Amino acid sequence: MNQDYIKPDNWSIIEEGFDAERVKSSESLFSIGNGAMGQRANFEEKYTGDSFQGSYIAGIYYPDKTKVGWWKNGYPEYFAKVLNAPNWIGIDIEINGENLDLNSCTSIKNFRRELNMKEGWYHRSFDATLKNGTEISVNVRRFLSLDLDEVGMINYEITPLNKDAKIIYKPYIDAGVTNEDANWDEKFWEPLKVKKSGNEAFVTAQTFKTHFEVTTFMQNSIWQNGENLSISPSAIDSLPDKIKFSYDVIVAQGQKSAIQKIGGYAVSLNHKNTLAAAEKAIQSALAKGYDQLLNDQIEAWAKIWEMSDITIDGDVKAQQGIRFNIFQLNQTYSGKDSRLNIGPKGFTGEKYGGSTYWDTEAYCIPFYMATKDQEVARNLLTYRYNQLDKAIENAQNNLGFKDGAALYPMVTMNGEECHNEWEITHEEIHRNGAIAFAIFNYHRFTGDNSYIPEKGLEVLIGIARFWHQRANLSKDKNQFVILGVTGPNEYENNVNNNFHTNYIAKWCINYTQEQIQKVALEFPLDHKRIVEKVQLSDSEIQQWKKVADNMYFPKSEELGIYLQQDGFLDKDLVPVAGLDPSQRPINQKWSWDRVLRSPYIKQADVLQSFYFFEEHFSKEELKRNFEYYESFTVHESSLSPCVHSIQAAALDKMDMAYAFYLRTSRLDLDDYNKEVKEGCHITSMAGTWMSIVEGFGGMRVKEDKLHFSPKIPKQWKAYSFKINFRNQILTVAVSQNKTTFSVNGDTDLALVVNGQAVMATKLEIA
Repeated sequence: MNQDYIKPDNWSIIEEGFDAERVKSSESLFSIGNGAMGQRANFEEKYTGDSFQGSYIAGIYYPDKTKVGWWKNGYPEYFAKVLNAPNWIGIDIEINGENLDLNSCTSIKNFRRELNMKEGWYHRSFDATLKNGTEISVNVRRFLSLDLDEVGMINYEITPLNKDAKIIYKPYIDAGVTNEDANWDEKFWEPLKVKKSGNEAFVTAQTFKTHFEVTTFMQNSIWQNGENLSISPSAIDSLPDKIKFSYDVIVAQGQKSAIQKIGGYAVSLNHKNTLAAAEKAIQSALAKGYDQLLNDQIEAWAKIWEMSDITIDGDVKAQQGIRFNIFQLNQTYSGKDSRLNIGPKGFTGEKYGGSTYWDTEAYCIPFYMATKDQEVARNLLTYRYNQLDKAIENAQNNLGFKDGAALYPMVTMNGEECHNEWEITHEEIHRNGAIAFAIFNYHRFTGDNSYIPEKGLEVLIGIARFWHQRANLSKDKNQFVILGVTGPNEYENNVNNNFHTNYIAKWCINYTQEQIQKVALEFPLDHKRIVEKVQLSDSEIQQWKKVADNMYFPKSEELGIYLQQDGFLDKDLVPVAGLDPSQRPINQKWSWDRVLRSPYIKQADVLQSFYFFEEHFSKEELKRNFEYYESFTVHESSLSPCVHSIQAAALDKMDMAYAFYLRTSRLDLDDYNKEVKEGCHITSMAGTWMSIVEGFGGMRVKEDKLHFSPKIPKQWKAYSFKINFRNQILTVAVSQNKTTFSVNGDTDLALVVNGQAVMATKLEIA
């Protein structure tokens, strides 16, 4: 834990008291989104202190040319950047001739922020004294509509406290924005046109290179004591990329003045005429009005929480943590559009480019699969299917592979590889396995037999071909090896025979063979179509089989563990407990050379295989490997604590499981990795859900049935969650002395609980 200013609350994230040192962290934590767009919690009014301005639109990116000291063959030409989108929230405010700026006020009292997760809105309030002596009280509420997902609303209220005030509201929209992480300090937006009409304004701009067109819009109304004044701007400032209106009002001491601002984006991904779409979005918002839109927002979030909520009784910080994670996941991805995916920072920052990583397949799909309709998870798989041709091109053009072998990119926006670190881009190839595992996991959970013959089998064949060509026969070992890789532990690069990589390669080949045979039997027309399309032969499949059947796995017979890679035991094996705390986190304290030579593990590596393929190993094997590798794990990846929490629970190490759960659930709220100001760790938040459902709940899917082995931390009185399993909603409620399973409907659901087969409509198990 590196910060502790967020107030414990079951349903809200709350900050009290203004501290300029916390502004950037809070901008991340109080971010809002609706799946189509999102924004950091920047102040609407001018702020001259340290801030990280950020608004983002789903699917809009820029190919920022890669910046490296020297070029290597096959290097990605660009690193995709989620773009800082035009700013529509801005409202400069002048009070009795002075700008409102919290960085220059003589006093700030009663400062409070709240992110209400239950209802989906962000609120900020404070009392301030300006340098001119005017005292004011400010209340601001902002939300991004789930129902009208191109629209956001701001209600900004000001009450003069000690004198009458002339207030000038100056709302604006501005396309002259830049990214904090631009490689070459380029401008990403080219303004095309501006338009103003009454209280409405529009700035249309397009991205350079990618030519996404966006019309940013605003509509303003000025209110006094709850009544719309129906006034027009007193002045208009217009530039090629910015429009600012001015509204002058005289407000008596103690009277409430407000500006309501509608804003948002219409984008060419969805509209041929973005200006017309923006005008329509404003009219839709005006037809409902602020109050109705807010009520709709509350109702929409109530429906989301009805299915996705996890309740925890007796531990407010744990409850707040899981709801924060679930809230951010639902803000980031709605599942409506298979062209979209989930960036590691979502709409909260620019680090990692906002692109798609293997995080989606390994960590996010289980959450969306179990808390939404299965079409949401299917859309995430379809995203990869639609980019299969690009994955084949990547393997062919960048690595010299042939015959339809596919290497999915480490990082992508459109299917092209756009990661700018060689040792990750071309060596962290286990992501191919995660994509195949997601297909298996989806089929296992949903029972959807149509996806693999329709789309998934082509992906699996491309991946199996990659593993066949990537492995080579070692004459010394007389086995197949995979050399020069980076496993999930990114604190080791260019290693030979990473256990997880080799294991998942073998599994991918075997699983693909099984599915080819199954599709041939059950979907012969699809089988014929696919075999002809990809030119697959029986002899090729037999060549794959030789690789899978003779894969090499490094191990230590003495320790009874699989080795993370060849030579792991040659390291200076000092456990993390022997590290000087002042040297943590090592990725911020040590040279990269020192990190690479150390035994320290960023996240689950060998243990990632034990998580994916738990049934392949005995409980004793898990225990030995877990105890050995956890002692060297520094958990400096956001993806690390959740896997360790699940496995600790499986081993009845409940104190450890709880500690890891608390870390993953409050990773950002408590800023464990000292980086929350850069944005929240969205994809790892799905791991928090997994820590409860798969960890404490012990949920697994085996032979078409849900299995549970419920456990409960001693710190909790009870917890509960819901699962949408094959269109039956199951509620699981666990207390210290019993577990209750309830099915929504009249049909019983077959379960296996602690190894015993049971039928559940409403079932209590002591």
